[in-house]
Amino acid sequence: MKILRAGEKEFDRYVSEVEGRGAQESLRLEGEVRSILEDVKKRGEAALVHYTRVFDGLRIPTDQREVKRSEVKEAYEKVPRDFLRTLKKATQRIRKFHRHLSKTWTASWKQEEKGIRLGQATRPLERVGIYVPGGKASYPSTVLMAAIPAKVAGVREILMVTPPRKEGISPAVLVAADLAGVDRIYRIGGVQAIAALAYGTDSIPKVDKIVGPGNRYVATAKRLVYGDVDIDMVAGPSEIVIVSDKNTPPPFVAADLISQAEHDEMALAVLVTDSEAFGREVEKEVEGQLSFLKRRKVASASLHRRGAILIVRNLEQAMDLVNRIAPEHLELAVSRPLSLAKSLKHAGAVFLGPHTPEAIGDYMAGPNHILPTAGTARFSSALGVEDFIKRTNLIRFTQKALKRFEKDVKRFAEWEGLEGHYQAVQMRMKP
Repeated sequence: MKILRAGEKEFDRYVSEVEGRGAQESLRLEGEVRSILEDVKKRGEAALVHYTRVFDGLRIPTDQREVKRSEVKEAYEKVPRDFLRTLKKATQRIRKFHRHLSKTWTASWKQEEKGIRLGQATRPLERVGIYVPGGKASYPSTVLMAAIPAKVAGVREILMVTPPRKEGISPAVLVAADLAGVDRIYRIGGVQAIAALAYGTDSIPKVDKIVGPGNRYVATAKRLVYGDVDIDMVAGPSEIVIVSDKNTPPPFVAADLISQAEHDEMALAVLVTDSEAFGREVEKEVEGQLSFLKRRKVASASLHRRGAILIVRNLEQAMDLVNRIAPEHLELAVSRPLSLAKSLKHAGAVFLGPHTPEAIGDYMAGPNHILPTAGTARFSSALGVEDFIKRTNLIRFTQKALKRFEKDVKRFAEWEGLEGHYQAVQMRMKP
């Protein structure tokens, strides 16, 4: 990992590159992705069969695309009992957290003045599609995080798409989908899956919203179909920034950097510390721990390409950097994390103290692990119940109440050149 010191040109250059990482996602994919989207929109099922054969090397007829209920039941027998208990435990914790949130986000309200009634009604979305990656690994945790808040919000139907594999869909993914309340599961992945959810085909109905992470092709596809459907976010590679003083054991910090680096060669893992000696100890720990890692090639490539240890003057400067980077995951591995957190402005999720690794948030803590990346934590939030509801404004006036605002409407309408607006009020002033 690079060790860079505040005040050096290389330090400033690196931080600037990290700040602008969202713009680094190449637009060259758009043409290819757009052509697939248009083809699926035009040819439907025939296009899905074609792209599954081209990209996944499998021929899956339309009548075999949806996973049967009997396959889900069989999956329970294939998941080890101890892991099944863990899946159920995680389901309960995630559901409990999001049910608590739902009390805030699903409540309707109203207020009344003389002759006026105003309010807002909340309604769940009708149908949602969740995308679950399945190329390099199996992600049952993503199934739980995407589907449970939708179910808690009251979504009527939840569809899941995941790339097909020769050995079949991971049984843990199927079990997680069942535990989370997914209604229908389809063997389809990539851009073609996003297109099917956005436009609908003979076998896959159109949804109102698509959520869940994917590779850069999937992310680009989600961005391009936005408007035809809603999306949660355009997710980029996984990220972690760790702010640490010399009081946290270096093995802890090294392990947490590696935990994100092993996701992807383009993952971002950064340590910010006010002690260069501590930073060098962490660097040695990283090298040692990597030698025992199954995915060491991926993690090593990520740490070499994008990782860094940033040496700052003090922890206040560290937090300034954090707010510039706006990371997906932030660990405050310091003696007084709550005090330091007061100066935080932007992060997807924050892990407080030396015994709260990011990994616990990925699986068992309860809050959602589908988080804003690439600096979008400046204006967006973790996936939650609120992402699966819509709000409808309710307005009612009596004639007398409307009369009180007649002149105000006239002034607005005249200023904006929309005389029909005033006319619509004026007509109602007649006996």
